[in-house]
Amino acid sequence: MPDATGAAALALQFQLARSEWWPPERLRAHQYRQLAALVRHALDTVPYYRDSLPPGLLDADGLIDEARWHDVPLLRRETVQREGERLTSTAPPPEHGPIAVIRTSGSTGRPVRVSRTVLSRDFWSAFTVRDHLWHRRDLAGKLVAIRYADPRAVPENGLRRPGWGRSTDAVFDTGPGVLLSVHTDVVAQAGFLVREDPDYLLSYPSNLRALATHFVDHGLRLPRLRQVRSFGETLTDPVREACDSAWGVPVVDLYSTQELGIVALQCPTGQRYHVMAEDVIVEILDEDGRPCRPGQPGRVVVTSLHNFATVLLRYEVGDYAEAGDGCACGRGLPVIRHILGRSTNMMRLPDGRTVWPRLQQSLYRTMAPLFQMRLIQRDLRRIEFLYVADRALHEQEKVALSGRMSADFDHEFTYTFTRVDGLDRSRTGKFEDFICMVDTLGE
Repeated sequence: MPDATGAAALALQFQLARSEWWPPERLRAHQYRQLAALVRHALDTVPYYRDSLPPGLLDADGLIDEARWHDVPLLRRETVQREGERLTSTAPPPEHGPIAVIRTSGSTGRPVRVSRTVLSRDFWSAFTVRDHLWHRRDLAGKLVAIRYADPRAVPENGLRRPGWGRSTDAVFDTGPGVLLSVHTDVVAQAGFLVREDPDYLLSYPSNLRALATHFVDHGLRLPRLRQVRSFGETLTDPVREACDSAWGVPVVDLYSTQELGIVALQCPTGQRYHVMAEDVIVEILDEDGRPCRPGQPGRVVVTSLHNFATVLLRYEVGDYAEAGDGCACGRGLPVIRHILGRSTNMMRLPDGRTVWPRLQQSLYRTMAPLFQMRLIQRDLRRIEFLYVADRALHEQEKVALSGRMSADFDHEFTYTFTRVDGLDRSRTGKFEDFICMVDTLGE
């Protein structure tokens, strides 16, 4: 029998299993009812919103007209940095539980500090369990997670736990979990995985790609592996293909941020994402602030509905995504067609266009003995190619790579090649293979 925490988690799961099938109009009505309660709380207890929300946002009945909601200014990352204290409630509801402080990884170069209640954390846990149930995982299996971990707390041979983690263990009796730091050398990671022989593997897409390449190159196998789970970075088709080639299993992704928790989960019937509408309102907006059409890429703007500590209304997270329409699975949850990544991962062209660079890393590795690579766009005409290799590239290899990338990017940049000893991940283990330093992107 579950304890009080587990019983509450199961009660929430019971509700979520029904609300995901509601029609979009009913979901939207519930979202705006919760949003009205959040706005009233913000007006009463959050100094920043007391000064910045447009007058008359709430009508005589205390509700919000959806058309008026778009008059609320977007909350940018630099504003959260600057106004952190004034965005925090002076009287968070005590029934929402104790407050914890979250510090983001700063993958854009600007980490932020956000306070979260236990209630908002409970929704994160609930969506973790929803993900397991959607994808019908065998919870008796072994889970290996290779992610950020404090090296002082995780030994080189991994940290062993009796379950899969706090979110799942409150509800289910699971198989064992093993945690390894993503900062461990890829060769050592591969040997670790072969020894552990997991049923499920969780890691960042860039790390999964490196592991899959190593497994294929060295003829290694994971005979029990059933599924790969990815998070924390943008998942691309080449990563999915690499995992299929190495292990013959699907990759299931989730979209989350440290400030907001889980924003969207991959649909169990395909590769689209369903927004966790019970906890967040997601808008995908064009450069003029208008909602994007299905298939149109735009900025991701999120409102967290249950965090009454640091209130984030229309928060521009710094990511781009493609809006989606309905899903064949029949769920009423909103759809995101593709997660494209951060604005700092977009390429800027001299004619003013911004595009997502097509990096064919597997192909580049057949043209030169590359172990790791990262492209940095220094200005509108110049890209620096940082690489890790056993030797310096020959001139003909550089010429061949330059020609291939010019074709991939549909533009002839000037490339400079710099051999380095290693390419670091962020503090929390994320890796970026393309970074734009052109300040006109607005980051």
